[in-house]
Amino acid sequence: MKRHRSGLVGLAALVLGLAACSSTTGTQQSSPGAGGGTGGGAITIAFLMPCSTCADRFESKDKPYFEEAVKAIDPSITVIANNAQGQASTQLQQAESALTNGAKVLVVSPFTAEAGASIVEKAKADGASVLAYDGLIEGAVPDAYVSFQNEKVGELQGQYMLDNLPKGSTVAMINGDITSVPGRAFKEGAHKILDPAFADGRLVLGYESDTAGFDPATGQRSMEQALTALGDKVQGVVAPNDGLANAVITALTARGLNGKVLVTGQDATDAGLTSIVLGDQSMTVYKSIRAEAEAAAKIAVALAKGDTATVTSMATSTVDNGTGKIPSLLLDPVPVTRDTIKDTVIKDGFTTKDKICSGAAAAKCPL
Repeated sequence: MKRHRSGLVGLAALVLGLAACSSTTGTQQSSPGAGGGTGGGAITIAFLMPCSTCADRFESKDKPYFEEAVKAIDPSITVIANNAQGQASTQLQQAESALTNGAKVLVVSPFTAEAGASIVEKAKADGASVLAYDGLIEGAVPDAYVSFQNEKVGELQGQYMLDNLPKGSTVAMINGDITSVPGRAFKEGAHKILDPAFADGRLVLGYESDTAGFDPATGQRSMEQALTALGDKVQGVVAPNDGLANAVITALTARGLNGKVLVTGQDATDAGLTSIVLGDQSMTVYKSIRAEAEAAAKIAVALAKGDTATVTSMATSTVDNGTGKIPSLLLDPVPVTRDTIKDTVIKDGFTTKDKICSGAAAAKCPL
């Protein structure tokens, strides 16, 4: 992935005033009202998600946040929301269906970077715009890109290992899907921090594998293979998200190693935060999905209405995807440990104490 310019800014001022509203699942049909697109025509925007197994956040958070934000900006807009469930061909079909149904903007979190290029080509041929969401599209140039500094996610995870493991500790890396741009960025960021430590012996890379589709079952098998290969002698595991972290913890628990091995994660899921409270997971990386979805909604509506000034004003950097330069808004990820849960995800309203401090975690809750 090409590196982007620095100097990113916060989102608070950009998304201020987007009120939360209720939404439905699947295809949302908004009621008619004022504020349609140029010339008063009805506007349809598609929100295309990659999968549920790779991250449950898309259905539980991204989609409702995006739908609510669009409705707050313009209640007359229709949002078509679909999930490809891990099939690039399905995502392309969903994009084609959305275009047939009048979508003027496709907000796409591509299952693979290459599949996203086909969607851009279809949209351009139909006179529609494409906003790459959360994952970069390669091989074609979308109109805009909204995401987080994904390489920094891996850097935060790698730095946690470097800061908290004794010299000579063995690390396993159960990476995500490197056919996706975020998956590659997470891996590259972690290696950027850890490779010097591997080279000089501060840490030892004992095992590494990539996980197609971020599939937890595959990740668990990889961790089991790592433990067998290393004779259970592992002190830290870099897992790129909470789903794979949970898979790693399952494998560690079977060997009586849970809570004894440092495990990273990402997405600050309730399950991941509960594992942190219990001591089985060491850290996660929080990304303000609401801020990301609200920014994407504002840009998508602006694209639909031909408001290029808003798109330009919100872009705080430019990303070169190898085919062209894309106006981009890249947000900062935040590390979360047991000691910082209260001042990050709880304070931000991302989740609640009741959701993460239940069952066995209740007695250990630091909140």
